[in-house]
Parts: sequence; structure tokens; C-alpha cells
Amino acid sequence: MEPEDIEDYDREVELALFKEYRDVVGMFKHVVETERRFYLANDVKVTRHDAGTDFYFELELTDVWVWDIYRSDRFIKSARVLTFKDVNVEELATRDLELPKDLAIEE
Repeated sequence: MEPEDIEDYDREVELALFKEYRDVVGMFKHVVETERRFYLANDVKVTRHDAGTDFYFELELTDVWVWDIYRSDRFIKSARVLTFKDVNVEELATRDLELPKDLAIEE
């Protein structure tokens, strides 16, 4: 394979993942971002654990979609994530989310 072929494949896979995200985001209540992954989930529990002079976060996610191009099935029933890094949890608005027209991808 030529390097251009690999780059084209990567772009196609990323575009397909973005389209899938766009299609499923309305099914979830929360967006969760860690240093390694991006998740959509309907239930999120974050617990801080102290470990000596340091601490870490434990996330328990239920009804989850994982942003990962290498997963064959991005929908999972639950996930447990441990991280020493920042965690961002946002609650999505209850209304249907739509991308602005200037961000929409023509199909």
C-alpha cells in the first residue's frame, strides 16, 4: 500500500465515525471526555479516590457509545474508567441536537 492509500483510508474511517456520532448523539444524556477516550453515556458516576499524596478518578458509565475507530462495536452496556488525568462530564440538552448547517456533511 502507498502512504496516500493509508491516509485516504484513515480519512474515510474518521468520516464514517463522525457520521455515526452525529446519528447517535441524540440518544444520550452525557458527554464524557478523558485523556484517552471520548464517550456518550446515559448515566455517569464519578468518584474521586485518594491514594497517598495523589488521587485518581473512577468513572462508571452505563449505556455507552465509545469514540474509537478501532472498535468494531462502539455500543457497550457499561464501562469503568480509571484515570489520574482530568475528566470532563457534560450534560447534553434534552432537545434534539442538530449540527449547524455549515458543519453538516453532505451525503
